[in-house]
Amino acid sequence: MQAANRGANLLGLDYRAEASRLGPPAVPIIDIHAHINGAGASRVYLEAARLFGVERVHTQTRLAEAPRVREVLGDFARFVAIPNFGAPDRARAWRAGFLDDIRTFHREFGARIVKFWCAPRMREMFDPERDADIVNLDGAARREAADLAMSLGMSFMAHVADPDTWFGTRYRDASRFLPKREHYAPLERMVDWYPARWIAAHMGGWPEDLAFLSGLLERHPNLHLDTSATKWMVRELSAHPREEFLAFMSRWQGRVLFGSDIVTTDEHLTPKPEPSKTFAADLAASPAEAFELYASRYWALRTLLETTFDGPSPIADPDLAMVDPSRFGPASAPRLRGKSLPKDLLVWIYRSAAERSDPASTGARG
Repeated sequence: MQAANRGANLLGLDYRAEASRLGPPAVPIIDIHAHINGAGASRVYLEAARLFGVERVHTQTRLAEAPRVREVLGDFARFVAIPNFGAPDRARAWRAGFLDDIRTFHREFGARIVKFWCAPRMREMFDPERDADIVNLDGAARREAADLAMSLGMSFMAHVADPDTWFGTRYRDASRFLPKREHYAPLERMVDWYPARWIAAHMGGWPEDLAFLSGLLERHPNLHLDTSATKWMVRELSAHPREEFLAFMSRWQGRVLFGSDIVTTDEHLTPKPEPSKTFAADLAASPAEAFELYASRYWALRTLLETTFDGPSPIADPDLAMVDPSRFGPASAPRLRGKSLPKDLLVWIYRSAAERSDPASTGARG
């Protein structure tokens, strides 16, 4: 199967049949974290999402793509305000341009969430000293955007850290990228200064350490997590004993939202003669492959959360080879160990936590 060679179906699953086997989820799912772009890819995505019981997606769609995505998805989609990552004038895009984009997303597309992307890679994109106002999550330009979002009654999402595997390899130079824990101090300050609902993406950026996440949630009652970044979540959440994971999710019921981090683009629908410059565009090259790419993420997350499955993930995980190239290759996958969470907890993860009213959404940093 060609799609399997691209790493979305290493097990040769029939994802349509797997969706039927899983059956409807405990409640129709709200996916709080995806990146849906492209009219054709949106149609393929919609089939996969509906098959696996997703009823709504909050999408970080590029502003230029938002009209086409809205035309295809209609009320299925809710838009999240994001900066223009591809703008030629990057300095403006992350400062005044982002303010303009927040206003447009809110006014024309009804966006109620703004995304603050502050991964360690910001220190490759910008000079950490000269551009401290945007490199640091609590920098002046970030606070200006947060003030605007608060005035519009928006919630906040933040990406502040990446996998431990990256800090052990790609980010090994701590003098440039900082130790992982240091990325959280600006987040904690911002969560206190801006008392709206905050969602720390990708299980807060530290699914490897549930105790650390509990500390964050204890200190900040307006902070929430999402389960997005499927490959990462499968690898690290599977590693926790079920009892430990169940205790964590039960303790923080209502504070963990379902997210997939699915990325779609029309580049997934056609072969490419050479590598694409678009993020994740090389993961599929036909509608059939695109369907498997998108469906694999929902299959993996639902299987992790709902079942007792214990076997290899169908999704290739490059982080394994990054850490230990002598043991792993590009088609290696981690073990997926299902946690079989109780139905009442799944209801909260899949829907109720996303629907719950935001904390106070007025006022800002003094």
